[in-house]
Amino acid sequence: MIESGTQTTQAFHLAGIVPVASQPLDFSFPWHDSLMPIGKNYLAVERAVLECAWAGCETIWVVCHREMQPIIKARLGEWIQDPNWLLQKELYPSTVQRRLPIYYVPIHPKDRDRRDCLGWSALYGALSAYHISRKISKWVIPDKYYCAFPYGVYDPSQIRKQRKNISSNRSFFLTSDGKSVKNGEYLGFTFDGEDFKTCRRELRKEGTPGSDDKTGRMLPPEKRWSARFFSLDKVFKHVIMNKESGHEIDGYHKIDSWANYTRFISSGETYEKPEFFKPRKWNRVGDTSE
Repeated sequence: MIESGTQTTQAFHLAGIVPVASQPLDFSFPWHDSLMPIGKNYLAVERAVLECAWAGCETIWVVCHREMQPIIKARLGEWIQDPNWLLQKELYPSTVQRRLPIYYVPIHPKDRDRRDCLGWSALYGALSAYHISRKISKWVIPDKYYCAFPYGVYDPSQIRKQRKNISSNRSFFLTSDGKSVKNGEYLGFTFDGEDFKTCRRELRKEGTPGSDDKTGRMLPPEKRWSARFFSLDKVFKHVIMNKESGHEIDGYHKIDSWANYTRFISSGETYEKPEFFKPRKWNRVGDTSE
């Protein structure tokens, strides 16, 4: 059960969630759908991780199936530099540099092909971040979770000026033409422990029973575990989002199908991978090399 972290006036732990594990899209390439390129040497999942970094997340949790972890980890690495420090004019830049760890979480075997839609991957990532952080210390339990999706393409640096609003007790969500994740769009948003409990309870109620609640008869196989096909708007419809907490962004494109992907490519929008975003690893014990 997720609960709020121990927050002080000086500390707020924002955990970034990047859901990757889900039912396959219609690309049918020999690589995962989240590895579709959105620019030269720039992949969709990399943009989502970068969005979490721009949002001010202290940790980033990538939820993907175990067999996909090696190739995704080879692209993302084990940590990313906080891009905010690049804009700081400091005499000693090292004093403001922050390394944001990237963790990889596999979907639980009991959920795979049963309720592993993209929305559930986000919820499971938050659950994993909570339990793992709680085992380390109550002081690092996340206070809130910021979710960024690989299949929504836009410039993540647009949210830099919203970092204070994102790392607060208020809700925060991105919009494009007035639409948000509640409309099924792949736009970043925050949720807390209470939102998690409500969404998980409703998802279990609507999409995971093995029998008809009214008649008691077993449902046919094709109707059992229907949660694996739930859209984002169905999973997150109960997340509390105040109107004044929305932030409109520019240049949003969906790439959740081949048709939408070709529309994005033909739009002429260009995205460049930042030079500082390289797959980096932590130094092993006894290794002093950078």
